[in-house]
Amino acid sequence: MTNSFRANVLCCRGTSCTAGGSREILEAFEEEVRKHNLEKEVLVTFSGCHGLCSIGPVVVIYPEDIFYCQVEPRDVPEIVEKTLLRGMLVERLLYRDPITEEVVPRYHQIPFYMNQTRILLRNCGLINPEHIEEYIAREGYQALAKSLYKMSPQHVIEEIKSSGLRGRGGGGFPTGLKWELTRKNPEEPKYVVCNADEGDPGAFMDRSLIEGDPHALVEGMAIAGYAIGSKKGFIYCRAE
Repeated sequence: MTNSFRANVLCCRGTSCTAGGSREILEAFEEEVRKHNLEKEVLVTFSGCHGLCSIGPVVVIYPEDIFYCQVEPRDVPEIVEKTLLRGMLVERLLYRDPITEEVVPRYHQIPFYMNQTRILLRNCGLINPEHIEEYIAREGYQALAKSLYKMSPQHVIEEIKSSGLRGRGGGGFPTGLKWELTRKNPEEPKYVVCNADEGDPGAFMDRSLIEGDPHALVEGMAIAGYAIGSKKGFIYCRAE
């Protein structure tokens, strides 16, 4: 996210929030920001899924880390008037703990997020997935650069083997061993195939990553291609 704005409004555009009207919410914010001549002060953008889909659509405002949930387009003028112009909270849109009923205004103070250590999903809900600059600002493509300029393909494979990384399917096959066997196979050409199919009913983990942080997938495939000696890759994805 750029530092030239005093506020960043992120509208969640994950599957659930989109179904709940987040596109209209984004458009309403853009209109209200223009109406108040805030275009140079407030960046209105969108992100991937935040994970707490049951209370969407979600809007997060940085740098204050304000988390608004169950937002509707009609709520936008009030958010702009109170929060962006006057620095106040719209309390009725804040998260409320279902057990204690305590209002939790800050994104990272919500219990659901506090106990998480995000690895694959570290950028989801934080960056605009369509802006490569935002991925790069989060150290995106640094691993690819390191692989290409500082490591041999075999060195990359050894690094993956040492990490203990395994496939995310039921077999959990060691990734480094898979890459090593593929590299040693003399047959050509070789391909990198990303299985982005959601085979299990209601299992949207791959979708959340691809929607919210697609460059992470591209970077990972590029590193795999370098390691095994492949020049072409495919992403397999169905309608789910």
